[in-house]
This record gives sequence, C-alpha cells and structure tokens, in this order.
Amino acid sequence: MPEAFVLVKTEPSHEQEVYLALTSHSAVKEVHALYGEYDLLAHVGSDSAKGLTSLLMKEFRTIEGIRDTQTLIAVEY
Repeated sequence: MPEAFVLVKTEPSHEQEVYLALTSHSAVKEVHALYGEYDLLAHVGSDSAKGLTSLLMKEFRTIEGIRDTQTLIAVEY
C-alpha cells in the first residue's frame, strides 16, 4: 500500500479548518498539529501509486486554506 507523509502550511488562522478537512478524508490515516515551519502533518495511504498521486495532486489541492505542502513518499526496503 503506497503511503506518504504530507507536511502542510496553512493560511493564517485556517489550521483547524484544514485539520478537520484532512481528518474527514478516508485516505488520511492520521493528522497532527505542529509547531514550527509547518502547521500540520498528515499520514496518507492509497491502494495504488496512481491513487496516491490523484489524492495528492487533485484532492488535497482543493482543500481551502492550504498554502503549501511538502510530500514525503514512504518506500520499502
């Protein structure tokens, strides 16, 4: 199962709104609020690499309040 960790920067004062949007998404396994450069960390998964790409490129980009992301795709040894 392809998985990724997404670091999220939100628009000012939109942290909770984005947090709730992410936690309600079926592909999101967990979300954590952060202090520092990024506001949120989301652990996401999909049944396929193509599904993960679609999630990251299409669905997350439509969430209002997200300013920037950095995606770390997990790999297996």
